[in-house]
Amino acid sequence: IDESIPAGTPFPLEMAQDADVGSNSLLTYELSSSPSFSLAVKKNPSGKKQPELVLEKTLDREKQSSFELTLMAVDNGEPARSGTVQVLIYVMDANDNPPMFSRTVYEARVAENLPAGSLVLQVRATDADAGSNGRVSYSFGNVPVEIRELFSLDSDTGEIKTAGPLDFEDKSEYSFALEARDSGGLTGHCQVQIDITDENDNAPEITILSLSSPVPEDSPAGTVVALLKVRDRDSGENGEVSCELSGEAPLSIVASSGGSYKVLVLVKALDREEAAFHELVLKASDGGDPARTGTARIRVTVLDANDNAPVFSQAEYTVRVPEDVPVGSVLVTVTATDADEGLNGDVKYS
Repeated sequence: IDESIPAGTPFPLEMAQDADVGSNSLLTYELSSSPSFSLAVKKNPSGKKQPELVLEKTLDREKQSSFELTLMAVDNGEPARSGTVQVLIYVMDANDNPPMFSRTVYEARVAENLPAGSLVLQVRATDADAGSNGRVSYSFGNVPVEIRELFSLDSDTGEIKTAGPLDFEDKSEYSFALEARDSGGLTGHCQVQIDITDENDNAPEITILSLSSPVPEDSPAGTVVALLKVRDRDSGENGEVSCELSGEAPLSIVASSGGSYKVLVLVKALDREEAAFHELVLKASDGGDPARTGTARIRVTVLDANDNAPVFSQAEYTVRVPEDVPVGSVLVTVTATDADEGLNGDVKYS
């Protein structure tokens, strides 16, 4: 009997046969007690009693898949004689149960940069129906193309695997719906939440926003020479950056309150005559393990200031001249040099 058959439906049973005649062959029927079935007896066209099994309430195969009843026929003799037969009833499945997921929300945490084909999680749905009615297949719901590019779903096993590169810096979480469908078209749904965890896969980046070069050598201490931006796209300790300068130069790093901007300032006066330029390397290291680094080379040229007076090659020149020396004769040549450059270093005599 199909479980979808409505209550009140009759099912004719085979009539009992009694070889006696007269009142001894008159039969009555009795059915063992069952809340789901009752017995009805009708007369057929030949006048004999026809037993019928009547469905009292709708069946549910998932609760009870079979029934075993006893039908007894009793004659009208004295003493009465009876016969029994077992009535076995099997309930046939109807597709009346949708697939049910074991959870309404499935959650997983996976590291970014997992290779394609890595297992993320497995969903599971069951269908209480039997046979093909209980066979479940899985599919994505109405999800963006991005989800299908990054994740694959096995329609038979419910396994979700990576299909493309996951990047925490692009997106740190994904949420989408899955559908389970049985062969009869009934569906169940669940939600999947996947959180991406950060890996230290980005080195610090240094951007020179402004650089004052050349710098006048008479610039006071505290003069800003360069403004830099240092950032690491990773998060947490992986994105925490520390900076250091290498190379001998009268410069130091001053961090902004936000931390991502760095300022290079003079810590003492420059002297072009000692060093006409300074080559610096700024190194930024993150807090990952192992740490990743980024570097930037900075060249600062020193602009001359007229801070040096001419210096004669001798502090005193002594010349002995004959009294009859002709007019216009060269008596002595004096020389002076100036450590400054350009016009500041050109010397005139008077």
